[in-house]
Amino acid sequence: MRRLFGLLLLLLLGLAVAGAAAWGALAIYYSDIRSPGMRSAFSAAFAVVGLVAVVALALPRWRWRTAGGFIVAFAVLVTWWNTIKPSNDRQWQPEVAKLAWATIDGYLVTVHDIRNFDYRTETDFTPAYHDKIFDVRKLESVDLIAVYWMGPAIAHTFLSFGFEGGDYLAVSIETRKEQGEGYSTIKGFFKQFELYYVVADERDVIRLRTNYRKDPPEDVYIYRVKGPIENARRLFLEYMRKINELKDRPKFYNTLIHNCTTTIWLNTRINPGHLPLSWKLLASGYVPEYLYESGRLDDSLPFAELQRRSLVNARAHAADQDPTFSARIREGSPGMAQ
Repeated sequence: MRRLFGLLLLLLLGLAVAGAAAWGALAIYYSDIRSPGMRSAFSAAFAVVGLVAVVALALPRWRWRTAGGFIVAFAVLVTWWNTIKPSNDRQWQPEVAKLAWATIDGYLVTVHDIRNFDYRTETDFTPAYHDKIFDVRKLESVDLIAVYWMGPAIAHTFLSFGFEGGDYLAVSIETRKEQGEGYSTIKGFFKQFELYYVVADERDVIRLRTNYRKDPPEDVYIYRVKGPIENARRLFLEYMRKINELKDRPKFYNTLIHNCTTTIWLNTRINPGHLPLSWKLLASGYVPEYLYESGRLDDSLPFAELQRRSLVNARAHAADQDPTFSARIREGSPGMAQ
């Protein structure tokens, strides 16, 4: 038993070293070291150090000496990694160039730099921003928007807050990409993107996805979330605080921990009775189903029928630039007063 325990311990240690070596090599490869050649060389060197450490675990004479050396190397890497800080001062792509912010005066919230671009195509647009005052006491609803483009398991999710009189403010948590930069799921683990809240008119952030994105096309679903209106108002104010924090203290996006969906869940923890963490929050395409099973969506219909009726692409194409766009895309959607 003692020998078996020792072998098991070595196996676990080997897996830990291999995992740390893989993470370290990728962290270096996707780092902000300017020279691609140096990044590749340092990444490969660290991977080799990790491999040598794993092999040495099988050699009693070298086991602990090599493991100790790897721990020192890994500690140096982590120290360097912690020096990489997020920034609001980069050459941003135009659609994420401005940070929204809010002035909170009691129940009145003035949201500054709300995005409402005039699109001709996905990449050809005229930037436009405006300020607007919202009375938190007049907040009436929260809608979950789920956007699909690569099967049922993956979706981009965001919220839209509805106010008396038909006003909606959509907030989509995304990556803030620099000019010439594209999104990468793997790079999203390694401090390559800042976290960004797109605060926008629905004619921008929803119509962009339904009417202008073609490669690949995106399917957009809108679900009305059930719950105490006090929770919705508390959540709205939490969102406003978060966008102000990002303006003062930028943060990194993280594919797993701080992404479009997990950050929504983190924000909802401001409310009592928030939903527990679930694997369906990580497989973001199943978030609507998770909310339905938890009693947070209209349950007068089977979920499949609710989902079918919540698809808004055809309505969005018909509404296009209509000033009543938000009302028209919700026509016929369950749980939404017309």
